[in-house]
Amino acid sequence: MRERPEVESTTGPILEYIRILIAGSDGTTRPAGGLRIGAVPTVTPERAIPRPRRGAPPTSAAQPAPQLAPHRDRGTVAVILFQHGPMFENSIPLTVFGVDRRGQGLPYYRLLACMGEAGPLSTTGGILLATPYGLAAAEAAGTIIVPAWRSPTDRPPEPALATLRRAAKEGARILGLDSGVFVLAAAGLLDGRRCTTHWLYAPTLARRFPRTQVLPRELCVDDGELLTGAGAAAGLDACLHVVRRDHGAQAAARLARRLVFPAGRRGGQTPYFDNDVPDELRGDPLADAMAWALDHLTEPLDVDAMAARASMSRRSFDRKFRTTVGVAPLQWLNAQRVMYAQRMLESTDLAMDQIAIRSGFGSLVAMRGHFRRMLSTSPTAYRNSFRTIPTDRRAPQQPFPEDVGDGADAGVDLNAKKDESGGEGLQGSPQESGQESGPPPPRVPRQSGVNEPAVDG
Repeated sequence: MRERPEVESTTGPILEYIRILIAGSDGTTRPAGGLRIGAVPTVTPERAIPRPRRGAPPTSAAQPAPQLAPHRDRGTVAVILFQHGPMFENSIPLTVFGVDRRGQGLPYYRLLACMGEAGPLSTTGGILLATPYGLAAAEAAGTIIVPAWRSPTDRPPEPALATLRRAAKEGARILGLDSGVFVLAAAGLLDGRRCTTHWLYAPTLARRFPRTQVLPRELCVDDGELLTGAGAAAGLDACLHVVRRDHGAQAAARLARRLVFPAGRRGGQTPYFDNDVPDELRGDPLADAMAWALDHLTEPLDVDAMAARASMSRRSFDRKFRTTVGVAPLQWLNAQRVMYAQRMLESTDLAMDQIAIRSGFGSLVAMRGHFRRMLSTSPTAYRNSFRTIPTDRRAPQQPFPEDVGDGADAGVDLNAKKDESGGEGLQGSPQESGQESGPPPPRVPRQSGVNEPAVDG
């Protein structure tokens, strides 16, 4: 039996993946939004959905969003932070919307950093966050962002949920990023709506909130006034999408260049998925059969062999597998082979036909077909995008173009042709140009000793 390349494994997300494939104080610094940061001791906290056609408008059955209430301003962005939220995810909307870049000709947003529960808030590395505002300040915001939540299994505090429900009724735009999508779901805002989250959390989101339509392949899902972003750095994609809606593609592309980030990234989260037997199946006869199959992907292997390994009849095995995992055994097996091939494309110099044989497809033609169907790309294009090669062999990167007109995307795409309608991986509404007009933003009481928004270099 040939050795499989070592893969750092994760658990849980494969179930939903398969469904979708087939689915301040002294000495502190004050960054954007007036947060005060200081060191403190760490506190320990406790169905398949068809992929929408590219560029398709929202298809949610939800009622149209109400008109924005007069006391809310679309250019005022409230970012709600919670205890033990990760620093990186929290910092993304603060960086995009909390820095004054008007001197560079970029759009300006008024940022309100709000505590979603009693503080001070502990974050990554035991760092303390003390925000200048509480939840009351979010009543003036026309855009509310929840960048992270501490645990998919914890229920968010009711005052924060009430604030989000009230904002939705008053026409505010609400954006959830990464694990922050669980806060929107707990508020009932995603019932019957399309959404995404970090691929690692997608199965838990679908299981805990079955009325949501989870699309873990997407980097960002735009469902009208409810937007959701995928994990970690994908929060930048969602925030730049908001800028694109408000001020047009050119402004979003210029801001992306300033952040050294490609505007309108293509491809979604699928290439980052990994395979393993989910934790929730440990101890089940299916788990042994699945683990055995993962160890024998290079060999001729079929569902009959898996059923025999589980000491079950083929019919009983099929029925239990579908009920427990959510897809047919053969679909699961083919997806594992695709992911196994992905790892070899990333980390080896093997020829394509050798990878096809070692991953159990038998032929390059069969492997190409499964790659196209599951990843919307070819094995060659995937290797070009994700292969790890020495620095001295790496081809020079193309710079961002200096002039990007409306409707164009900055950045280099290795897998697909440029889409004139904007970025792929963003599902939903068309781009909107120009800043929304209206009355001046209402005054919001702020705490003493808070600096004005940061100005970008």
